[in-house]
Amino acid sequence: MTWTGGRSSIGASDPDLDVRLSAELTAFNVTATGQDNQQSLSIRALDHVGEMAGGLSGWTWAQSAGIELLWVRDDQRGGGLGRELMTAAEREARRRGCIQVLVRSFSFQAPGFYRRLGYTEYARSENLPSAGHFDVHFRKDI
Repeated sequence: MTWTGGRSSIGASDPDLDVRLSAELTAFNVTATGQDNQQSLSIRALDHVGEMAGGLSGWTWAQSAGIELLWVRDDQRGGGLGRELMTAAEREARRRGCIQVLVRSFSFQAPGFYRRLGYTEYARSENLPSAGHFDVHFRKDI
């Protein structure tokens, strides 16, 4: 792809590009909103032998928090670890001044889990990632 005065490249993962885009968008967002308090949020849960049993990563910014990734190891599912991770994330988000948490889940992942935790669906993208599936967006006031 080319345009007047430049060229582009298309490829797979590009960590340097990701860092640059993140920095540029953060600078733009700070200028647009006046909010310069974006922070990462992560929680790691270890089992009794120190192996990872689950984890959560996301962000907080201004009055909102977002959960990007939540995972619980197969043998730990159904025992409340996912709920504990989400509760800890919500507590930390409140401590940071957030009033809402946003999360998304594919239909084959955990939409029921988020509903049970009090999250409300506010958007859905059909046929994502493929026919018959959907991507659900949830929010919860905290």
